[in-house]
Amino acid sequence: CKFSVVTSKVSTGSYKRQVYEVPSGKQLVDQAVIDRITWATWTSVLGDEVIGIWSRHAEKADVNCACVSHSGINLVTGDDFGMVKLFDFPCPEKFVRTCFCMVTTTSTADIRILSCFSRRHMMEIFSSLNM
Repeated sequence: CKFSVVTSKVSTGSYKRQVYEVPSGKQLVDQAVIDRITWATWTSVLGDEVIGIWSRHAEKADVNCACVSHSGINLVTGDDFGMVKLFDFPCPEKFVRTCFCMVTTTSTADIRILSCFSRRHMMEIFSSLNM
């Protein structure tokens, strides 16, 4: 697998998504170029692709982490309220309903999807953990 441009995406404290070339560190600002990038992984809570992850009353700081499945069709998020939510990816519409949700006891600061799990497997895991 070859990449013409290796890039890194950074989410700032001011909730702006910034994209940089690696290893030069040059910031990419041309949105057309950024839109053509195929990301190997997605762990950002920012971007048009994930607008729907916030509920109507959530603040931007409430959603702490996100991870897109290797297949690129599922998104899992974690938030300040201990909620782990499963969405379809992308979810560009505001206030998207979650496909599934589970509650943990503490704030969720980091989350990852294991590549070996299908959406059906993830929903089964969520179901068993919510019992």
